[in-house]
Amino acid sequence: MATRSLWRAKLALSATALFGGAAAATITTSEDPAMTMKLYSTVPVRLFRDSLTAAAIAFDYEYSLWGLTEGSSERLKAKHEVHLRSARKLQELCFKNGGIYIKLGQHIGQLEYVVPEEYVLTMRESMLNKCPVSSYELVCEVIEKELGDKPEKIFSEFDPVPIASASLAQVHVARTHDGKKVAVKVQHMHMTDTAAADCATVDVIVNTLHQVFPSFDYRWLIVEMRESLPKELDFLNEAKNSEKCLHNFLKLSPRIAAYVYAPKVYWNLSTSKLLTMEYIDGAQVNDVKTMKKLGIRPQEVARLVSETFAEMMFKHGFVHCDPHAANLIVRPLPSSRRSILGKRKPQLVLLDHGLYKELDDETRTNYAALWKALIFSDGNAIKKHSAKLGAGEDLYALFAGILTMRPWNRVIDTSVDHLVIRGNDSDRSELQMYASQYFPQITELLRRLPRVILLMLKTNDCLRSVSNALLQEPSLETFMIVGRISSEAIIEAKLQKRSFLSWLSAWLDEFRLEARLFIMRIALWLLRVRKVSLQLVLK
Repeated sequence: MATRSLWRAKLALSATALFGGAAAATITTSEDPAMTMKLYSTVPVRLFRDSLTAAAIAFDYEYSLWGLTEGSSERLKAKHEVHLRSARKLQELCFKNGGIYIKLGQHIGQLEYVVPEEYVLTMRESMLNKCPVSSYELVCEVIEKELGDKPEKIFSEFDPVPIASASLAQVHVARTHDGKKVAVKVQHMHMTDTAAADCATVDVIVNTLHQVFPSFDYRWLIVEMRESLPKELDFLNEAKNSEKCLHNFLKLSPRIAAYVYAPKVYWNLSTSKLLTMEYIDGAQVNDVKTMKKLGIRPQEVARLVSETFAEMMFKHGFVHCDPHAANLIVRPLPSSRRSILGKRKPQLVLLDHGLYKELDDETRTNYAALWKALIFSDGNAIKKHSAKLGAGEDLYALFAGILTMRPWNRVIDTSVDHLVIRGNDSDRSELQMYASQYFPQITELLRRLPRVILLMLKTNDCLRSVSNALLQEPSLETFMIVGRISSEAIIEAKLQKRSFLSWLSAWLDEFRLEARLFIMRIALWLLRVRKVSLQLVLK
């Protein structure tokens, strides 16, 4: 007992020292020390709120599941109810604290392979659509500080009501003095200072939970947050990312460059905390109804989204890591005309370029080789490239399962549609069972993997969600696109060696790729014919 009390005292002192040091450093370096001091006076309240929520959730699990037999229907029902209650407690905490807590909630909403479905659904339904909104007075204060005058002076028109609000900023529609319609992204007041404070409090909670529950090891998330958050809060960095992204498509992916767009940046009206961009009108990527009104086929959009991000991951090595539905806009390709059937080609507009990750050439080619192996059911190559990416030789099957959301026996199944998720209750319950059964191994895998690969997992989850919204049924075509582009990236890497053997190997790879894709297209056509035939029989 004395040892436990001593341990708790040490933990409390460490937490106090950590928080106190972070607070002192931030106050000293802040642009407005007095305001930052005031902000930090609220941090103990947040820390207490965090601790209270964590304790309430832990107690609820212990009390509600006490004495219930593992695997029994009573325990499963009780677990579902406590998951739901705890998810709502966590949701309430995120909204009360705001800022990076909203970011954390959004991230939890994408961790289908780690956290229970109740958490995923609760966070996914709320965190993207109910972010805090700054008052117009605070918006005016930010604009005046950043651009030197009130919004009505800087712009000929400025709508005081935001069209969108996110965890870090909100967007207003305005018009420049030369008549251009623009979107003005304004950072929430003092976000830079509160973010540092929030990082300190979340750090304390995560480390404390890890001490109490060693299998709960999400310290990597704090490290990633500390690294990425300053970049996301620098809107000039975001503007540079958007321009670099378009340059990469023009240089490395000219075939689809016209179909991918990012809003033009008005550099003279932009700072690190305020970003003025060209206003883009279009449909959110999950708004199928509006797309159809514009004459755009959702199936074409799904293909374009898959191609766009496969090119980024496997060829560019510079990846937009926050492609949720609110950051992807679809509009008719400006240069296209309506077909005889009244259809138009889509153009994908990428928004919010704050969070990008760069993959070095070795990581990029290994990641491409892994996806090629996954698409073509090559078990040995999956093991080899999973190990090279950090999963080790013991967790490669789990890594493959997280990437594809399929169990190992389906991953190595040679049937052409082996990775297609049916989306039925059986599939969902199977995934949740695996997530629960292998939770310690999943935690260990996430600890081992490089942080850049962890961001690729998040990107995959976002894209999977977008694809599910666009397509009302499972699609093999998106996997064919990933297989083709990942294979092309490996072939291009071989050609860079400029030797006869490398050229010959690349040529053989290209021949095999075309043969495989041809077989997959035939199989896809046969599957469609079978589906139509079954529908006709049922009628």
